[in-house]
Formats: sequence, C-alpha cells, structure tokens
Amino acid sequence: MGLFLNAHSPTATEQLSHSGYDWLLVDTQHGPMNRESLSAALCAISSGGAKSMVRVAGFDDRQGIQQALDLGSDGVLVPYINTAEEARQAVSCARYPTAGTRSVYFPQRGTNKAGLLGYVGNANANNIVALQVETASCIEHIDEIAAVPGVDILFLGQNDLCMSMGLYETYEFPHMYTSPELQAATEKLVAAARKNNVILGLFLFGTSRVGEFLDKGFTFISIGNDLHHLLTQAGAHVGDLENIAKAKGKSWTRRPTALF
Repeated sequence: MGLFLNAHSPTATEQLSHSGYDWLLVDTQHGPMNRESLSAALCAISSGGAKSMVRVAGFDDRQGIQQALDLGSDGVLVPYINTAEEARQAVSCARYPTAGTRSVYFPQRGTNKAGLLGYVGNANANNIVALQVETASCIEHIDEIAAVPGVDILFLGQNDLCMSMGLYETYEFPHMYTSPELQAATEKLVAAARKNNVILGLFLFGTSRVGEFLDKGFTFISIGNDLHHLLTQAGAHVGDLENIAKAKGKSWTRRPTALF
C-alpha cells in the first residue's frame, strides 16, 4: 500500500515516510519537481524506511529513468505505455547491459551502501519497473506487453483509461468506473498479468474500493496522493467546525473548496 507525492515538499515527504505506507512514489510527471527536489524527496523517503518509486515522463525518458535510479529510487513507474516495443524501451532504460542500456556511473547515491559492484551487480534483479495501463491501445496489446521480460508491475490508471476509451462521454460521473467496458478491460489486464506472473497495481482515491480490487488480485495499491490527503483531512476538520458552529447557533459555513 502506498501514496503518490505531488506537493514538492521534502518536509511533508519525510513525515509521510513515517506514516506506515509501504512505498511512496515521487510524481515527476505531474508534480512541479526538478532533479534537485527529486533528490531531496528520495532522501526524505529513505529516512522513514519506505520503499521509493518515481513516476517518469514516459518510455523514452531515458534521462529521467537514469536520474531516478541513480538518485536511489527503488524503481520507476512509466506512464502511457501503448505497445510491447514501448515496454521494451522502458525496461531497457532501467536495466544495465546486457539486459538493457542503463549507463553505469560511480559514485552516486545508488552505489553508496553496497559499492559499485555490489549495487550494479544486483540492480537488474532489485530495481522495479512498473508500467501504467491507461490507454485503449495498451489494453489492446496487453498480452504482448505483459510478456516483455523485465516488467514487474502493470499499474492500472482508471481515470486515463476511461478517458482513452471514451467512457467519460458515454457515462455520467462516476458510472464509468463501474461500466461493463472498463470491467472487461480490467479482466483482460488481470488475465495477462496472471499468465506472466506480473504484479497488478492500481491508483485509487481513498479506501472504499480497496477490498474489491484485492479480491481481483491487485496487491500494489496507491490510496491517492499527498495533496488529496491534505485536502480530505482539512475538509474533515472544516466539516466538523461547520457542524459545531451550527450546533452552537452560529452562522459560520465553510468557504468553497476543491472537494465540495
């Protein structure tokens, strides 16, 4: 169980590393982060002992994948995979030769604990490569993608997949998430992952559907992101204040929020 990080705050990241999540993922695809802030975030995660992941820009983001792993990340999440060839390119960037094309360098944070040979010799077996399943094309080619050597996790992004499949145009929110089309796509993903012994991952907002997806075999689950946690917790306090004010005969009401 884990959480995405978009707040661009090493201080918040360090606190969340002590929150009990198994892993934290620094989102450089959607978060306002440069390489130095990524480095600080990964240091902050390590202070609490959680595993670290980095979402990079895409399968062709060789520099982003290289930097994430050299800075000590335990793995990368690669978005917008459409074909098996794109999956192979992503894996190649994350693996040292002869399994891939990652460049060897020393010293860097990844080698600090085990040394050059200790880290490099085991990195291909230890570093995680997760691919996002978030397009209709990815579902179309999922059997070939899941069979690519070196793919550890197939990570379902329901929001983008629904967009790609046109389900936001077909259904009123939030019924696209329980639509037969998305269910069929999910079942195809699950079958391909099981056939190839690949871990199933998923992004959710909140915990209401976690049990449902555990039953389907998803074992690598994000419960939203740090900014969503911030909004929901603040929203809960604001709601309590509104109820207390009403009970005391006061006219205080919350200002408009991003959630309500």
